[in-house]
Amino acid sequence: MGSPFDTSTGDFEVEALTSLYQLEGALRRYPHLHVRYSEGPVADSRARSVDAESGLELPGLPANPLQPEDWWHRPAADWLARQLCRCGRLRKPDPDRFAWVLTGVVVGRGPDGEPLLRDVVPVARLSESLLEEAEERYRTHFDASRGLEA
Repeated sequence: MGSPFDTSTGDFEVEALTSLYQLEGALRRYPHLHVRYSEGPVADSRARSVDAESGLELPGLPANPLQPEDWWHRPAADWLARQLCRCGRLRKPDPDRFAWVLTGVVVGRGPDGEPLLRDVVPVARLSESLLEEAEERYRTHFDASRGLEA
């Protein structure tokens, strides 16, 4: 996964976003953002992406898009909350994994239809408070019981 950031040390950090408002601002500046739950850009740059079920190597990092679709006529914050919560099912109680925002070149689709990114550039880390805000917004603005397992 070629990238312009230094991965020679394990202490690489990206800025933490702490609210959906901040994430919306980042999305306005960089419209092709994605979110990924992993051990972060340094760990991801050192390992191959492999489909767990088939064992096949993927041509890029699986990530979920954050840009609302053209048909979406609700607030962008609603879309972001939904995307973060739906892909948040990948969150496991592992202190080494976290949500981070990235951009890159889409080189294909994964087995679940998610974009696969190469030439990844990390943009920001998502704070726990932002993820909690997204979960609260999702619960209050959507019929979440219909879309996710309760």
